Order: sequence, then C-alpha cells, then structure tokens
Amino acid sequence: MTTLTHDAATLTRDALTVLQPGFTGTTAPDWLLRRLGEGLASVGLFGRNIATPEQLAALTAQLRAERDDVLVAIDEEGGDVTRLEVRTGSSFPGNLALGAVDDPELTRAVARELGRRLAECGVNLNWAPSADVNSNPDNPVIGVRSFGAEPGLVARHTAAYVEGLQSAGVAACTKHFPGHGDTAVDSHHALPRIDAGLDTLAARELVPFRAAIAAGTKAVMSAHILLPALDPDLPATLSPAALHGLLRRPVADGGLGFDGLIVTDGMEMRAIADAYGIERGSVLAIAAGADAICVGGGLADEDTVLRLRDALVTAVTEGRLAEERLAEAAERVRALGEWTRRSGGPRAAHGVEPAAGVGLAAARRALRVTPDGPSYEPLTGPAYVASLTPVANIAVGEETPWGVAGELARLRPGTGTATYGQRDAEARGVPGLVENMLDAAAGRRIVAVVRDVHRHPWMADALDALLTARPETVVVEMGVPQAPPAGAPHIATHGAARVCGRAAAEVIAGVAADDRPGD
Repeated sequence: MTTLTHDAATLTRDALTVLQPGFTGTTAPDWLLRRLGEGLASVGLFGRNIATPEQLAALTAQLRAERDDVLVAIDEEGGDVTRLEVRTGSSFPGNLALGAVDDPELTRAVARELGRRLAECGVNLNWAPSADVNSNPDNPVIGVRSFGAEPGLVARHTAAYVEGLQSAGVAACTKHFPGHGDTAVDSHHALPRIDAGLDTLAARELVPFRAAIAAGTKAVMSAHILLPALDPDLPATLSPAALHGLLRRPVADGGLGFDGLIVTDGMEMRAIADAYGIERGSVLAIAAGADAICVGGGLADEDTVLRLRDALVTAVTEGRLAEERLAEAAERVRALGEWTRRSGGPRAAHGVEPAAGVGLAAARRALRVTPDGPSYEPLTGPAYVASLTPVANIAVGEETPWGVAGELARLRPGTGTATYGQRDAEARGVPGLVENMLDAAAGRRIVAVVRDVHRHPWMADALDALLTARPETVVVEMGVPQAPPAGAPHIATHGAARVCGRAAAEVIAGVAADDRPGD
C-alpha cells in the first residue's frame, strides 16, 4: 500500500473536489449541500434544474451559501444547445451562424451578453465554446455547434468568444480537445475514431485550441475520441499522451502549454462508460492529467458522487493513482473557484452593459437567401409549415423547440404546421408523406423546414418530391447548409435557435427591413 503524505480526510476531500456532479430538481438537495461542506467544489446544471432566471439565481445563491467559491457550471453554448432557455429556444444564434457572419467583434459581443446573463443568475463556469473544426459535414454531434470548417475562422471566433465570456466574469471551458469535428460517430453513443495524422491534427484541430489558450481560456474540456496517431489505445480523456503530453506540454517542446483546468466531457457517455465504467474511467482520466470529472447529465444522485469519490481514494491507497496528481487536480479546481469568487457572479454582471437585441441582430446577419433562386415573393397570408424533423442529438436534447412555425404564425396568423419524421416516411412512404403535406396545406404556400437534410436520405427524398409537386415551396435549412435545391427559394439560418427562426420568419413574411446578406 502506498504511504500517504496527507491524512485520510484530506484525501477524501480532494477526491470530492475534482467531481462536477449534477442533480435533479430546481432547488439543491440536502445531500448536495452536505457534500459542499465536505469538499465538493463544483456543481453542473442542466435544463432540468432551470425554470426561470429568478429561480436559477435563488438556486445558485443556495449553493454559494454553503461554499462561496463553488464552481457552478452549465452547458450554455447558445444556438441549438441551451440550458437557460431549454423550453423556449435560445435568444442567441450558435457558433455556425456567428462563423457565417465572420465578425469577431459580433461574436465577442454575443458571448459577453451571454456571459452577463449567466453571471446575473450566479453561474460562473460555462462548458463552451466548441472549438471543433467541423471538417466532416456528416458529423452527427458537432455540426452547427462549430464556427465552421476552416481552422483560421474557427480560431479567431473561438478566441473572441473566450474573451467575451470571461469579460463578464464567467470562466470559459473550450471544448472538445483535441477536436471532435472529423467524426462520424456521436461519443454519447460510441467511441469515435479519427485517423488523421499528427500533421493534420496540428494544422487543423489544434489551431483553435492554441487560439483559445492564447486568449486566456480558464478551462479546456477533453473529448472521448480515439486518435491512433496520438494514442493507439486510449481515448483522449484517458490518454496521458493527449492531456499531459500534448495539452500540458510546454510550447517550446511542441505542446500547447495549457496550465488551466482540464475538465472531462460527461463520463457517463457510452464512449467511456461502456468500455471502462465511470469509476475506472474517472481514475484513468485524473491519472492522465484531467483535473475535474464531469458527471451528472444522466447520473444525478448522491450514490454516483460517493462511488466516484471512493474509487479515487481507493486508487490512491492501492497505488494506481498518485496522490500528488489528485492533489494537483484538486488545487486547480480550487484555484478556478477562487478566480470566479473574485471575478464572477451577479456583481460582475452589474459591471457589464446589457446588449439587448444582439442575438437577434446576429441571427439576421447570419441569414443567407439563395442568390440564384427565383425572386422571392413574401407571404401575404397564412402558410403551412412542414417540419421535417430528425432525431435530435443528446447535446441538443429533444425538449428544446426549433423551427419557424411559431414565429411565422405570429407574423401571419392562421399559419398551420405539422411535424414529419423518419418513422412517418417509413410508415407512409415518401409519396404518402408528401400527399399528406399537400392535403394539410389546403392551398396555402408551403414552408418546408429541414435540419441537415444532406445527412438524412428520407428527408432529402421527401423534400425532392415536395418540390416537384409544389416548386414554389420555401425551403428553410436550419442545420449545416450544403447545396440548396435548384430553383426553390432557399433560406439558410445556420442554426435552429429561436432567434434564427424569427429571422427566417421575417424574411418569409416580408416584414423586416434589416440588411441581410444574400437578400
């Protein structure tokens, strides 16, 4: 057995400190408050924990009453991935829309206002931005969460986002290191593999992370992806070669030189949980160089926290995890907590001038209307919105509304809508599906709303058949736009946030006079 340099109480406290668990409910459970008193230093919030800004502020105050330097973390990317506005859709466009505008000052302003709202509610660590270069258009989990497919563009907007968010006193957590953009598998479901060489990695995936580190990002989140050129056996979250050998290694020695907090992606994701289990995976992650274990998206109970705490303690006492490594990780967590105590929270929010309307203004600027299509004639009456809906990825969640129907109905009362999915296409066949749309439209102009149509053959087939029958149909692509259908009026929003839907509805109804590129 390893001889301990700290007493058992200190070891147990450090093991609690490195955990970032979640919980259920809109008030903190007693067990969570007790553990904060015992050393737990971070809490992760999800959509299930948030009802209103006022309720969220009360919740974070409750946590902070137990520990004034607690890290209150959230996955608030804006755009498709929102927790603050999970039931209504985000007031901010996501990364792809900001990348389409390509105005770093706008990105900085959006991130600053988002940070101000988080700080006002007492949230001080945001698991954002996504710095992934979306080089694979078939990527099922990144897509519009990326600023784009070009490393330089992604780098300058990642840096701007980090600066804007942290200027509001909210720590940025740049993700998903070393880059999740060239994957065709969602790590929520399985372990993705990227076969790019180290030269490609350096010239593509790592460029935005270098920019984020130069901009002062307080944290970096690891990805559950296997890169054989870097480590043939272990995914990046568990890989000393990725975390210590690349992310931590000094720049002069070929590394990125990052000395802030390394946070894992959710350890209950199947890319880790299925192969390693969350207890062993957490031990391996801390040993590899991670400092904080994110868990709680799906597992949100005291038993999980105690199992992980005890697994870390046992690994130290059995010599499988160096006590010094655990202590170092815990100290980094506490150091970031102290930064947020001084720099974050409602007091920081009061020092930031509100930027009302910046999200909608950004969404309007991101809109692209097909330049070579027919001249568009706005609606003068109600329409029929046919939403061709794929299964949402877990990061986005099924509960967040998207589309243009609600906003268009507000502008053109009497507008109807229906949702069509892959099961509908399989049950009715594409001809039957389209016939249903035509019957339901009852002579009204059809607006077909799609999301990543290039990734879903059933959706592409249905859209082709609909345009054959009704070529004047307006197509709104709210995912990653590819080649628009020939001849059809086509609007690309570069994301499915509520403000993106509103910007598209304004164009469809012909009620906005804003300067929109592509009009």
